[in-house]
Amino acid sequence: MLNVGIIGASFARDAYLPAFAHIKGARVVALASGRLESARAAAEPHGITAVYDDWEKMLAEHRFDLVCIATPTVMHAPMALAAISRGAHVLCEKPTAMNAGEARRMLDAARAANRLHMIDHELRFNPTRARIAEMIHGGDLGDIRHVNITNIGASWADPASRPKGDWWSDASMGGGRLGANGSHQVDMLRWWLGEPASVIGQALTVLPDRVDPRTGEAWTATADDLSHFTLEMRSGALAQVFMSGVAATNMGNETQVFGSRGTLTLSNSDEKLYFAKAGESFKDISLDDPNASLEGLNAGIWNVSVLAALQELTGAIIEDRGLRRGASFVDGLRNQMVLDAVIASTAGRKWVDLDMSGAV
Repeated sequence: MLNVGIIGASFARDAYLPAFAHIKGARVVALASGRLESARAAAEPHGITAVYDDWEKMLAEHRFDLVCIATPTVMHAPMALAAISRGAHVLCEKPTAMNAGEARRMLDAARAANRLHMIDHELRFNPTRARIAEMIHGGDLGDIRHVNITNIGASWADPASRPKGDWWSDASMGGGRLGANGSHQVDMLRWWLGEPASVIGQALTVLPDRVDPRTGEAWTATADDLSHFTLEMRSGALAQVFMSGVAATNMGNETQVFGSRGTLTLSNSDEKLYFAKAGESFKDISLDDPNASLEGLNAGIWNVSVLAALQELTGAIIEDRGLRRGASFVDGLRNQMVLDAVIASTAGRKWVDLDMSGAV
């Protein structure tokens, strides 16, 4: 039986713990959060009695086979390095780290300790997005010429929509749209299209002046609430990603893939995948995720896809094998290099070339 520890309560409550209830051979024995009441609220419905507001104490008092990290980005590297040093395999939320240097140290430590390592880019385990990967790699779309991805929301549009101290709005904590959503988009594009060669983009704070909705106190956001970038892939394809949390209307996530022989469209509003061969009309080729109907899993592609990701990781640990699917810390490092390049492009207002040869 694998002993699992979780650091971070919110995503544990929504996704990890409901998923682990369906995984034989693994049990969550302890959970830590910055607030003890949050740890208790997440853990108690699942019969977990070992709760902490000190993650280091939790690691010291248990022997974990696997540690899952779902915390503000600034804590990813310290927590991953500490868990690895105590012999645990690690699942870390995205973005991987604050920068590529931290991501490199995480990868090197996991390799030196011979521990499995995964970044929770769970959409790699979503059947619809896997179908897109298969169609691209199988040649159904021909040569991929360009990809457009938009993620438009209104959750940050009101200056009073975020409380003071919100880490998602704090650049020093690793908050912002680029890391929260852009990391997923970069990983998906690399999965589908191969490595990027160059990037240009911006990570912007459109609404820095904020008001706490409870107290009315003014405060300043420093993380990006709007980011966009264009990737020039080594294949020659162009991929454009535009993400905003400050629109007046929520328009969700839209993905379009344009090839020489066909086009794909996917909207997360209905999760319908449509395919049109050249000269023909679009046809619905959507897939259902069989895990979506399992008892206890919360709705939504993020919560559901975590189960298959955890099944792969725990299966690899139990079977003493490498990962067959999913994003490793190598992918995490390469994704982080792209995010770092967007930040550099924002400052320099120019294209930034990418060299992934050392990220192996």
